Amino acid sequence: MRDPMLFTDPENWTGGFYELSLEIGDRDDERLQGALTALWRAAGITGCSGSRDREPADQDAVPVTVASLEEFGHLHGTARTPLSGPVVCGCFSTRFDDGEDWLTLYLPLGALAKADRRIGAFPFGSDGATRSLAWRAALDTWLAGVADEVFRQAGFRLGLIGFEVDHVTAADLGGVVPDERWDGYLLPAGGHVRYTPANR
Repeated sequence: MRDPMLFTDPENWTGGFYELSLEIGDRDDERLQGALTALWRAAGITGCSGSRDREPADQDAVPVTVASLEEFGHLHGTARTPLSGPVVCGCFSTRFDDGEDWLTLYLPLGALAKADRRIGAFPFGSDGATRSLAWRAALDTWLAGVADEVFRQAGFRLGLIGFEVDHVTAADLGGVVPDERWDGYLLPAGGHVRYTPANR
């Protein structure tokens, strides 16, 4: 099987996740719901399922809501990336009782590698070197566009794009991104989002 849209092919979910992770703000159900709705729409995600153990046609669709995230832990669908056709994707939230809400859209490397051979064994070996920027640039730009739409609809403090990103907060950065970047950074400034791409 080489169909990157199959939920039930375990290979599609292997290899780790390429992510857009957003620090939405202080814990707030309404704000998180606005961001989730905007994210689903901006990424053009098809369907919404609570399980990846069955194909979408074999399970009831669930609403794209914070309540669904809390019930199932992850929401799943398919997204058409700029690489090559649609792939399985997922979304989850990380919520801190006395802190902030994070919302993460992820694309499994197993499915992405089926859609684009350049991905290879990324992030390992020579596939993890800077030559991966050849395909990452298009994917990162697309994810930055998704984030920009989320910002316009719901706002956020910080966005990170990359392979299983290391969570720092906007407060940690103080408005300054690192010179050497494995991840892309999205920082709001003056009512707009400043996108600084990865360079490693």
